[in-house]
Amino acid sequence: MNILIVGTGYVGTTTGLVFCEMGHQVTGLDIDEQKLKSLQSGKLYFYEPGLDELLSKHLQERNITFTSDIENAIKENDIIFICVGTPQGEDGSADLKYVKTVTESIGKYMDKYKVIVNKSTVPVGTAELVTNWIKEKQETFIPFDVVSNPEFLREGSALHDALNPDRIVIGSVSKKARNIMKELYKNFHCPIVETDSKSSELIKYAANAFLALKISYINELARLCKTLDIHIDGISEGIGYDKRIGHSFLKAGIGFGGSCFPKDVSALLYTAKKSNHRLTILEAAKEVNETQPIHFIQMVKSRLGELKGKSIAILGISFKANTDDTRESPAFRIIDGLLAEQAYVTCYDPKAKIGNQKVIQQNNIEDTLRNCDAVIICTEWEEFQLTEWEKHKSLMKSSVIFDGRNILEKSKMNEIGYEYYNI
Repeated sequence: MNILIVGTGYVGTTTGLVFCEMGHQVTGLDIDEQKLKSLQSGKLYFYEPGLDELLSKHLQERNITFTSDIENAIKENDIIFICVGTPQGEDGSADLKYVKTVTESIGKYMDKYKVIVNKSTVPVGTAELVTNWIKEKQETFIPFDVVSNPEFLREGSALHDALNPDRIVIGSVSKKARNIMKELYKNFHCPIVETDSKSSELIKYAANAFLALKISYINELARLCKTLDIHIDGISEGIGYDKRIGHSFLKAGIGFGGSCFPKDVSALLYTAKKSNHRLTILEAAKEVNETQPIHFIQMVKSRLGELKGKSIAILGISFKANTDDTRESPAFRIIDGLLAEQAYVTCYDPKAKIGNQKVIQQNNIEDTLRNCDAVIICTEWEEFQLTEWEKHKSLMKSSVIFDGRNILEKSKMNEIGYEYYNI
């Protein structure tokens, strides 16, 4: 099939390359010429393991091209995936301005039947809005169908997730559109959930919100464990073997971040509020997540005392490992808290950049730890687990570690001679 991907960001690029892998012809459309130039030359402008090799492969095989020509791109492709951003508004709502701009262009330029697939994370009712926006821009009516087909990609393992999905959700009342989508996905071996567009839109929010709930639950439980002098990891392991619970998303830490969980939780809360409902459990989960870094800084202060003038090393600023995405990263809240206490902050991350002139970013762990009063681990990069901590000890002014991701072994670190504190 000939597929158009509108928006060559993280979701759009991954989706397009996976369809290439399945034997389809893909066009990536974007208004950002720099992004297009980078992708056309075979270079990703963001970090995602394995995706750069796939890009080079399909460029060489001419299965994917990139363009900014909106009119021809719409006319030449029968299936159009909308993969643009839906940034969070001040009230927590999802801003649909980019979705609207795309759909208006589709209405203006389409010349035959199209299936318009919403891959962006959007509020309940967006498929109806998209339908109306397209109709408003059509000079003469041309039939089309709108499908909701949410993505469930995890940054850092997006390629694996896209090639091996747990499920595919197709939301549409049109039998014709559903059949086209099932044909498109016929090489994927997983359950296909066929539903209406509203249900499909809510499934995405409900899934991310539930995972956020699990994270906040284990983090709040960790606060109780601290009072009771119990290690939270043992609790996570013990309850995780229950198949109804599972081990995933039960790792205590400094909280969740990224472009999905915080935004989607807020958007779902906004949707409920608009409908005169309260999702009180979700409200509590959001509050726990927002206060978790504050609790962590209090732990740091209880050991180090006044932080003014102290030199603190931060390991990891991306919101999770295997990505360079720093959006809503808990590390930034901790860094802001340290700077507010007038501490000196030095950081290192294998892929992400800080962009804060008050923070010194180093290129390796050794320079980051040199002469520091303490180190805080904010991201669970494997490099931090495997590094030679015994050799690093002599670099530090004080051998104190605060592990915000519980990735090191307390007994081992104590044996080496570190003071080790974790969640």
